[in-house]
Amino acid sequence: MNSKLRITALQIPLFWEDADKNRDYIENHLNVIDKDTDIILLPEMFTTGFTMNAKQVAESMEGASVIWMKSWAKKLEVLLGGSLVIKEDGKFYNRFVMVDFKGIVTYYDKRHTFTLAGEDKIYESGTNSGLFEYQGWKICLRICYDLRFPVWSRNTEDYDLLLFVANWPMHRINAWDTLLKARAIENICYVVGVNRIGTDGEDINYSGHSAIFDPLGNSLASNSYLKDIAIKAELNYKELQLLRKKLPFLDDRDSFEIY
Repeated sequence: MNSKLRITALQIPLFWEDADKNRDYIENHLNVIDKDTDIILLPEMFTTGFTMNAKQVAESMEGASVIWMKSWAKKLEVLLGGSLVIKEDGKFYNRFVMVDFKGIVTYYDKRHTFTLAGEDKIYESGTNSGLFEYQGWKICLRICYDLRFPVWSRNTEDYDLLLFVANWPMHRINAWDTLLKARAIENICYVVGVNRIGTDGEDINYSGHSAIFDPLGNSLASNSYLKDIAIKAELNYKELQLLRKKLPFLDDRDSFEIY
């Protein structure tokens, strides 16, 4: 059990549909990252930007980007994650892939595909929970548009850490800020949200606002506007469990099933 997790979220620009260039750019950050980091998070579709050209950019789970993730996770002895376009059994997925330093891969397929951009016409909606355990922590994975659906993220499984990766546009950034904080408060958990910056191939602008919140909704890392930056925080498991005993709000949560 690791009672403290040090997490780093890389708020970076992304190069449109250019996996090699994106991986090279990210390596500039990885080469100078703090040695005591336990988890490193990359944005949604970190190899391509939020593209609907899945046929042109998709990789497999044995492809170059997952191999690259395994290599860096091992080198830095971390859990490394972000979403990318994956083709599997003839279908395309916006898949949040997490790789640990032992090469173990966990993933979550985005459930709420973004209909406003036609993502639902290209990518399959995921059905897996996105829950897994790492160093004694129960972690829940979510992607961008999932943030707008609190029932899907409701903490019915007593997870400790909720992770969001995103390409959330600048003109709706207030919703991102508000909903990230709300997910922390209502679920009595740590929440980390990493969003990209820059402009994509569809001329959509992104302002970042990556953030880390504690279980009471207090900011542990400042929201950075339009900056290429690594935001960091230390999460404390024992403090989380003591807070849940002091404020047992989750005991009163509603019971439901999702189909």
